[in-house]
Amino acid sequence: MYNKSLEIEETILKISSDVNPDFLEECVLKRRSEIKNYCKINNSFLKSHSPVKFEKGPEIVKVMSTASEIAEIGPMGAVAGTVSEFSLKQLIEKGSRYSIVNNGGDIAFINQNKDKNVICGIYAGNSDISGKIAFKFKPSNKSYGLCSSSGTVGYSFSYGRADLVSIIAGKASIADTLATSIANAVKGKKDDEAIEKGLEKAKRFKKHFIGGLIVVNDSIGTIGNLPEIISIEEGNLDEYLQDTIS
Repeated sequence: MYNKSLEIEETILKISSDVNPDFLEECVLKRRSEIKNYCKINNSFLKSHSPVKFEKGPEIVKVMSTASEIAEIGPMGAVAGTVSEFSLKQLIEKGSRYSIVNNGGDIAFINQNKDKNVICGIYAGNSDISGKIAFKFKPSNKSYGLCSSSGTVGYSFSYGRADLVSIIAGKASIADTLATSIANAVKGKKDDEAIEKGLEKAKRFKKHFIGGLIVVNDSIGTIGNLPEIISIEEGNLDEYLQDTIS
């Protein structure tokens, strides 16, 4: 296995792969350059909080535009997940059967190794579940995107107050925009009310994702088909999960 950290301006990749990922630096530089050059031509692509009509441009811009249209947010809301997605695609083309590309918490991965699982921790600010549980992804022939958004953690802009919205989809570009869009709807004075509003928004996009998790303080909501949720600390949280996850 190869493990590599790659930092290029705002892009901070952590990569684990059965293929040497050193070649990805050049690929990421190229993709970033394509996005920046397109933004110079179409400045609204950079600043808009709603979808922008796609005009002729590079593939990565087209993918970001498509994801933004699905989620009804600005195209730059897809940038981190799309860079992860494109990086994973490059690794797969090199023959990878097991790769995880983590771009600041927006993750694209594939695991065709029957002897390995992919464990992704759930970190949700000051919530009591933060850092205590994780998604356990079993081997699959498919690749996935797992992306998150928050109104209380990190630097990303959000209209809502979710500690965490995590979305699992077939593509990280779509998971990224949907996580942002759903997190924007997590509003309300009461935690359960805020989660319900987030779930209502998520239902509109169900055909585009596999499963989702919403956390506000110590309240949790789920939608779709999530992988097994496991404890990542001493003790057994099965009873706690049964009581709090619906």
